[in-house]
Amino acid sequence: RRAGIVMRSAALALAIGLIAAPLSAQSNAQAPATTASPAATADASPAPRAPLPPEILELRTQDARVLTLGYRLATANARYCEDATHVAGLLLHDMGAYKDGDRIGAILGLRGDIGVQALVPDGPAMRAGLLVDDTVLAIGDMEIAAIPTDGSKSWERIETIRAEKERLLAETGALPITVLRSGGPVTIVVPGTPACRSRFEVGEGGSAVADGHRVVIGPGFSGIDYPDPLLAALLSHEFGHNVLKHRAWFDANGGRKRKTVRLSEREADRIMPWLLANAGFEPQAASEFMRRWGPWNDGWIFRERTHDGWDERVEYIEAEFPAIEAARAASTDGGVDWSRYFRRETFPKR
Repeated sequence: RRAGIVMRSAALALAIGLIAAPLSAQSNAQAPATTASPAATADASPAPRAPLPPEILELRTQDARVLTLGYRLATANARYCEDATHVAGLLLHDMGAYKDGDRIGAILGLRGDIGVQALVPDGPAMRAGLLVDDTVLAIGDMEIAAIPTDGSKSWERIETIRAEKERLLAETGALPITVLRSGGPVTIVVPGTPACRSRFEVGEGGSAVADGHRVVIGPGFSGIDYPDPLLAALLSHEFGHNVLKHRAWFDANGGRKRKTVRLSEREADRIMPWLLANAGFEPQAASEFMRRWGPWNDGWIFRERTHDGWDERVEYIEAEFPAIEAARAASTDGGVDWSRYFRRETFPKR
């Protein structure tokens, strides 16, 4: 579906193109910015000038759902992650990633390449006053217009933006972001929220994967349109790979082998209900997802025996429920401390 609509790299959180920003945005980026409160900026909301094409609207809906559910999982489990950081609850996109980016940008009312694609409802960025379809001029001291693009690959500028955003949040706990409003550039400082170090994004194709610091689900994945608790269960499986540091273990122990991959998949299945419970979902959503998704998708990954059969996976998931209840009973705040009570699989040493 995205081949004719959006040209995204599956390895990136934010889409990027090489179209230069309009001259108005380039010149405004050099003007001194003012810092405004949410109340002062709320009446300056950019609004789409025409209905979005259905395929773009669908993409925006998917982006917003994955961003919001991922934020909920990552922030709710932050106290149990070894290397927690901060997140702002926003997703940026670039008009250069769309087949007809100039037209889409005009519909959205953007006056530059980079815009706010989605915000977590009542998340840090929304509370600070950022708006969907704000035109982004700078991240901290990094001006978008000053990022070189000549000779670069299509994803390099947005990766630069993403890296600076994550650096600022990790090092300072806050994100200064400059956007273009009717009165000129306005800098809004977004206080970050503690979260596990993992991004959530919609990529390409029909798979769902984790690479150690990102969770990527393709728009063609058969579970992407499931109800929120079941989509959160899917995301929690991939998120589990990241919080359990499976990628780092493979890198340190000779790579992926069938037996160890299967153990890592089993472990990610088993931690699903723990992650869901902390995020306010019923742990049973994990087994409900597997019961719904598994019978229709057991002809590929299960045949390779890198995963247990879907019915076995349900059993492993549900075997965690008593331990989750015991952890909750021992908790003083209602959380379930998987870092303390979750039983890890025994991986063979290299």
